[in-house]
Amino acid sequence: MTGVARTRGVVLLGVDGHVVGVEAHVSLGVSGFSVVGLADKLVSEARDRCRSAVINTGLEWPGPKNTVGLSPAELPKRGPTLDLAIALALLAASDQVPRSSTADLVIVGELALDGRVRPVRGALVAALAARAGGARRIVVPSANVEEASLVPDIDVIGVRHLAGLVAFARGEAPPDVELTVDDDEPSAPDDVRAVPDLADVRGQHGARAALELAAAGGHHLAMTGPPGIGKTMLAERLPGLLPALDERSALEVTAIHSVAGRLGSGGRLISVPPFEAPHHTATHAAMVGGGSGVPRVGLVSLAHRGVLFLDEAPEFDGPSLDALRQPLESGEVVVSRSGFTVRFPARFHLVVAMNPCPCGRSGGAGPAAPICSCTSQQRRRYLSRISGPLLDRIDLRVGLVRPTLADLEFGASDAEPTSIVAARVLEARERAARRLAGTPYLLNSEVPGPVVRSDYGLDPDAAVPLHGAVARGSLSARGADRIVRVAWTVADLAGHDRPTLADVGTALLHRDGGSAWAA
Repeated sequence: MTGVARTRGVVLLGVDGHVVGVEAHVSLGVSGFSVVGLADKLVSEARDRCRSAVINTGLEWPGPKNTVGLSPAELPKRGPTLDLAIALALLAASDQVPRSSTADLVIVGELALDGRVRPVRGALVAALAARAGGARRIVVPSANVEEASLVPDIDVIGVRHLAGLVAFARGEAPPDVELTVDDDEPSAPDDVRAVPDLADVRGQHGARAALELAAAGGHHLAMTGPPGIGKTMLAERLPGLLPALDERSALEVTAIHSVAGRLGSGGRLISVPPFEAPHHTATHAAMVGGGSGVPRVGLVSLAHRGVLFLDEAPEFDGPSLDALRQPLESGEVVVSRSGFTVRFPARFHLVVAMNPCPCGRSGGAGPAAPICSCTSQQRRRYLSRISGPLLDRIDLRVGLVRPTLADLEFGASDAEPTSIVAARVLEARERAARRLAGTPYLLNSEVPGPVVRSDYGLDPDAAVPLHGAVARGSLSARGADRIVRVAWTVADLAGHDRPTLADVGTALLHRDGGSAWAA
């Protein structure tokens, strides 16, 4: 038999899904198999996977000449997610499956050589794309059903084997192989991470206040202090101060982790703000995304709506650090390649931690404090590894001091737990949301500089210290805008209608961060 059959699949580009038309033409002629429509090697290899799967399922491989067309032709097609759609279209074109049953389906899945359907990355994104394209049903691997079912208003059909999909298209009962095949693909582990409590941190009152400010206004934070003083402990507790993700943000974050293959089983939305702490050997592509060929999700996108913590920040590669400057300003990463451009969302809290000098002993106090062996030139060189333009984008800077013996023995009983601080943070965010109602901004840190200056300026008396800092040249224009944003956050936490002189002073104090940043 010869003819043309149609169905639809989904390809991923960045963190977006695109519905693709899949057409199969079976005809007489010289034996061959061709795929047209800007397909990469993985898609072209579907020929061999589909042929083996069809034959091992007990069906007849169409032929002799098979042509598969993928539309729109100008959209790059990458990955193995089209295997199942191509196989079904070929079977329909050879009249082994009713052609009328395939046209309205969206089908996603990778085929094993024996006909099993392997799970794929981005099933949630595929379901979102299918719904946006007007589809009412989507077929996915059984292992991805719970994930795809997070998308409302679309029926999700799970299949374990090509024979099961064929039976569904024919309107027959599921075959035994569909009911008995076990999925031997290892799935990503569930990452239900317990957020540690802020009450565990002894002392560090200034750093705790800066952490609260960062959570309330969405500001970035830099901490400096000797090793073992609590920088990592503080950073790990920031997600607990952030409000739980709302439904829209949770779906957005879950989709990113789905595309990255880091979504565990169970079909749950990610509601806790993510926390990413890469090693300092992370490459530029690993940090912001991209890479050769298929653009991959970077750590800044995996930290979207959460926290990106860079411990020992000066040890990171300079270009990798400077690549953060764009997402810190725009909230997204743009990766351009010849033929396509993808955008990855990347709006996160940046927290950087570093020692005051290479040996880590600078800044100690008291007769028992360790003696620093670094020269002033070594300290300046070490601190300058974080470039000025990047540091200028960090609103809050704090120097940590060694806790006293009293802090270590009795401080835990007096320290506020995460729940109390998080309640204040939520109240401050709600106050800011009411003020920003009717604008596209939710947090003080998201308000652009021109809008800050035109709509959210300071009273003349409160602005006096800010004008003095700008006049002395110790503060850039961008830094001045950031001081105003932080001052509004201080006011929100204090319950003030507008920033006072004291609020602006607090913002300037957190911008200075102690002597280490001025070294």
